[in-house]
Amino acid sequence: MENELKPLWSKIFNFNWKFGLFLILLICIPRFVLVLHGNAIANMQYVGIIMLIMATVPFVFLSKYGRKKIGIKKPTNNRWLIIALIIGIVFSILLYFLGETFYGNSYENWYNYIGKSYNIPKEIDEQSKLILFGISALIGMTFSPIGEELFFRGIVHSSFANSLGNRKASLIDSSSFAIVHISHFGFVFHNQQWKFLFVPTLIWVLSMFILSILFYVCRKRSGSILGAVICHSAFNLGMTYCIFYPFGEY
Repeated sequence: MENELKPLWSKIFNFNWKFGLFLILLICIPRFVLVLHGNAIANMQYVGIIMLIMATVPFVFLSKYGRKKIGIKKPTNNRWLIIALIIGIVFSILLYFLGETFYGNSYENWYNYIGKSYNIPKEIDEQSKLILFGISALIGMTFSPIGEELFFRGIVHSSFANSLGNRKASLIDSSSFAIVHISHFGFVFHNQQWKFLFVPTLIWVLSMFILSILFYVCRKRSGSILGAVICHSAFNLGMTYCIFYPFGEY
């Protein structure tokens, strides 16, 4: 029987829920801290490094068989790649309107707070704004979707699924994804001090959980991790657009 792990790691680990938990603690704790630090200094450059590490984890630990098992293969249903794109964009826009409805232009609005890290100058011409948007969108559509999906919907999900089945594994990887995103919004750095926004955080975490479930559905339906990556990438594109070009401007 083929082993998901490379020979070196299979002597130390079993590809099960314990291995998945080990990876979550190993990667998500430093990621949480780095994002909080990035919010405090309005610079997320170090977060990009952790995303690259997340993307390499499957290639460090898994055999060719293991990488295929977590979805690193050609899609079996290309139609779902298009559906994944639509789901990601629609969900990002719905989350924008939810934030605007409840919290308007305040820092309790998740997109407003996250937008601080983009460092958009208050006085900026349209061409410069478009260039900054293009750069931000490109980064948002590559680093985190590839890194997080290979990690959460890939190696973490499959390790838990080996022990608990896909349904429970999806709840666990989605919960982990949602909780780690409290570092993006929840613990906020406002007026040079940290605050925890209880109700907005609950809405944000629940939204991230639902979004994660959708990422998994796109992976499952498309037959490849690419479905999850495209959905995640589309969500980040929509979020970035809503931050740079709020619909209220028109």
